[in-house]
Amino acid sequence: MVEQRSEKEIKLAVRNRYASAATQAAEHSCCSNDYPSDIPVAAKNLSLGCGSPVTYADIEPGQSVLDLGSGGGVDVFAASKLVGSGGMVVGVDATLEMVLRARETARDEGFKNVEFRLGEIEHLPVQDESMDVVVSNCVLNLVPDKERAFAEIWRVLKPGGRVVVSDIVAKDEMTPELKGDLEKWSECLSGAMTEEETQRRSAAAGLSNFRVLEAGGWLDMGAGVPLRSLTFASEKPATATRENS
Repeated sequence: MVEQRSEKEIKLAVRNRYASAATQAAEHSCCSNDYPSDIPVAAKNLSLGCGSPVTYADIEPGQSVLDLGSGGGVDVFAASKLVGSGGMVVGVDATLEMVLRARETARDEGFKNVEFRLGEIEHLPVQDESMDVVVSNCVLNLVPDKERAFAEIWRVLKPGGRVVVSDIVAKDEMTPELKGDLEKWSECLSGAMTEEETQRRSAAAGLSNFRVLEAGGWLDMGAGVPLRSLTFASEKPATATRENS
């Protein structure tokens, strides 16, 4: 019989894995993203993403940007260069050790337009309609409650705001055995949605104009289901009101 995993178990497994990554001295970058040379090395060494959402986000000076699951802060620091001194970039992560590492890097490198907050994507410590852009890099697959995560993205975006996400998607639905594997959950595998589910959940939350910006090739990552990286975007309609949330 396949063991069912609770949200609490999944979140604990994920936090333990990333707490370990944050506290070890070795580099943990798992992707080949070419971040600018002026991004702190400490943040690049903790880059655990699967794409470059900031590259596609059309971030402008003075904007407010939110990074979901910010980890060591590499995408936050990249976005901070784009918003300039008149803007602000907020990173939210559920792992305290990652938040502390990112805050330390920001302090040591003199970043004034960034902030790192401890919190879950399903319960973002962010005001309603306060963000021009939301980005996320290989994190939504780690969230047990996908519906709530998309609802929170809608809530914090300003009308007309946009979200750009790089994530791991599955070619087929995950099996019950995979969904019960905590190690593979923490490895960004068991919680992967299909592309169709991703688009469906985005639309159900009230986001529109879903489009794929970049897609990798299907790979066998040890999950028994083909997986690939996918970068997609969608928007909160300019006419949206809070009553829709």
